[in-house]
Amino acid sequence: MSDALPVREYGDAGPIVILIHGGPGAPGSMAPLARMLAPEFRVLEPWQRPSGSEPLTVAKHVQDLLDLVDDRCPAAAPLLVGHSWGAMLGLAFAAAHPDRAAGVVLIGCGTFDTKSRATLLATLDGRMSEELRTALLDLVVTTPDPDARLRRTGELLLPIYAHDPTTPDLELGPCDARAYRESWDDMLVQQERGVFPAAFTAVTAPVLMLHGESDPHPGDLIRAALATMIPHLEYQQWRNCGHYPWLERSVQAEFATTLRDWLLARGGPAAPQC
Repeated sequence: MSDALPVREYGDAGPIVILIHGGPGAPGSMAPLARMLAPEFRVLEPWQRPSGSEPLTVAKHVQDLLDLVDDRCPAAAPLLVGHSWGAMLGLAFAAAHPDRAAGVVLIGCGTFDTKSRATLLATLDGRMSEELRTALLDLVVTTPDPDARLRRTGELLLPIYAHDPTTPDLELGPCDARAYRESWDDMLVQQERGVFPAAFTAVTAPVLMLHGESDPHPGDLIRAALATMIPHLEYQQWRNCGHYPWLERSVQAEFATTLRDWLLARGGPAAPQC
């Protein structure tokens, strides 16, 4: 992979699954999902490119994924499972390289239009207590380091992103606030230019969208925006489930079964040359 970006590996047999974390700039949270899939799959969990000498772009992240796929799976297309921002990145990859993805799963997918984004922001605002608003505002003073502040923001927002998680620990690695800002800003630029979601008409791989009804990201609106570009999009939504289905007490077992079965049905036999 480009510049030897870190990749954690799980499992030693089965179809290849690449997990694409959210954030941007918040690696590590896919570890519980990787452990869940490890018995039936070979799982790769790359940590996305951090900020550096040049601004990060969607295209650079897509290139890093292509480098990983070409390096680890030169003769077989892997399955991609992305969460939040990672789901968006997975679609961008599958559109740019349709023959290099055997299937794409979108978990808690992010927004691709202003209507969905406005609904997301309104939902978050409606769920915030005054205490939470104050705590978030105070972070500028109490947590001056932007990377630490990004991590703490995620921790404070977890109760309004999740429904009933089994743990508050998202297992985050080092957060990178600049990577978050640069990557997300470029995604917004690409949307304003009409690149996304229009580019997703090139996605030929099977696509499954898994969403929690309690996720502040409006699943139905995001689904509608994507379905016009990806008519073969499959969709499943759970009640009592937020942004991290694998952590939700009431649905994590059903979520795990749904995800495993879908991946196994589309992954085909293991490719030992990968």
